Amino acid sequence: MALEDLFKKLVSHCKEYGYVFPSSEIYDGLSAVYDYGQYGVELKNNIRKYWWDSMVLLNRNIVGIDAAIFMHPTTWKASGHVDAFNDPLIDNRDSKKRYRADTLIEEHIEKIEEKVQKEIDKARAKFGDAFDEAKFRSTNQRVLSLQSKIDEIHARYSRAMKENNLAELRQIIIDNEIVCPISGTRNWTEVRQFNLMFSTEMGSTADGAIKVYLRPETAQGIFVNFLNVQKSGRMKVPFGIAQVGKAFRNEIVARQFLFRMREFEQMEMQYFVTPGTELEWYEYWKEKRMKWHLALGFGKENYRFHDHEKLAHYANAACDIEYKFPFGFKEVEGIHSRTDFDLKQHQIYSGKKMQYFDPDKNESYIPYVIETSIGLDRMFLHIISAAYHEEEIEKEDGTKDMRVVLRLPSCLAPVKLAVLPLIRKDGLPEIAEKIVEDLKFDFNCQYDDKDSIGRRYRRQDAIGTPYCITVDHQTLEDQTVTIRYRDSMEQERVPVAGLREIIAEKVSIRSLLKQL
Repeated sequence: MALEDLFKKLVSHCKEYGYVFPSSEIYDGLSAVYDYGQYGVELKNNIRKYWWDSMVLLNRNIVGIDAAIFMHPTTWKASGHVDAFNDPLIDNRDSKKRYRADTLIEEHIEKIEEKVQKEIDKARAKFGDAFDEAKFRSTNQRVLSLQSKIDEIHARYSRAMKENNLAELRQIIIDNEIVCPISGTRNWTEVRQFNLMFSTEMGSTADGAIKVYLRPETAQGIFVNFLNVQKSGRMKVPFGIAQVGKAFRNEIVARQFLFRMREFEQMEMQYFVTPGTELEWYEYWKEKRMKWHLALGFGKENYRFHDHEKLAHYANAACDIEYKFPFGFKEVEGIHSRTDFDLKQHQIYSGKKMQYFDPDKNESYIPYVIETSIGLDRMFLHIISAAYHEEEIEKEDGTKDMRVVLRLPSCLAPVKLAVLPLIRKDGLPEIAEKIVEDLKFDFNCQYDDKDSIGRRYRRQDAIGTPYCITVDHQTLEDQTVTIRYRDSMEQERVPVAGLREIIAEKVSIRSLLKQL
């Protein structure tokens, strides 16, 4: 199946099974804004808890806050967002569509890389175990030609981004004959910068109103509270402040479902360190955060680090952790060494000292900062993309059937177990209801007695429920039930009295946290 078709099926599945709905759909929706349904909100809450516990619960020197969305407008002047929070945009005159110039170039490079990979895959299929990929890359003329083109574009692109050379970005698009995906033409405008912040007014009268912004990131709420947290919590450097909260960006090129939205949720941690040690801590958090992703079990080969071509004005090192989505490797988390830029800027603009007194050094200084920043919505998309599978199975009568299953990690699944009476009589529903009543204080349970048992299993597979408990006539005799495992579809007989202990062991988030 083509990856594009797979992604369309995933989007459809999210709506059909109550994970994600287009916002305001009865009014034809609102572009790049989505609502989370009954299962989506549970998965999102579980991802949030996994992140929060990995930061705050497991680290004695990391604490959390919840800063307000509205902040004094000078905050954004100090942070550089008012003057520099821009995307390079280019319009196609024929389609009237607007694109990010950097994204057009990056996608063009990815297409050439796909051609290289196709050549490698063909050669591997031809030569089998004798295939030497490194030698093939270094000797095959077609691959060398394509790689040379990639290197040339990459060098020009990197230089243009570092120099903020908008004319060169456009020229790269022209020289490589990059076309508009809609019109198929190369009738491009000049590249312009566009500020991404939403603004509004705060005040009871028109004359007394001030211009404020919906925050484009959650980090500044942490920085302005640095001393409040440090002093009230008697925190000693190094220490971190974590926060989960909404952020807003007026993305002109919002697309790929939840990947790029105008209203989204961030999970950020700012780690304050002694100046001069920041790059050591940068490497530490790179390794730590990659381990967090790998613990989910979606395959090490599907993750990679990507160093930034152009460092932000505040950074001296930056990289992304990328995951292989159906539409290619894309960022799921950013790790940045922000130096002392933010605290220093707030000290300048506020006139208040943002320094930490180090009792070991007997001196005051502005700490340097290591940031880990992950989009909760993007992480949601990553997990549900990795979990979505279509597979052919054999039915009891020997015929083939197709099942759609979400192989979500058990501890993140919205519904931990479904309790299913085999039939709706002979006292079986009453036993099933009692099991749900007993277990609902510990797990998100679901009772389901509609349709055949096979259809109910399929429904729970599609929801991502890891365990189904079937109550049958044998239950009346020996107080045992059948537990069915989502991924393997295997079944085993277990006592009703042991269900809580069995399920608790399988769905506890401790199993993830212990890997960290």
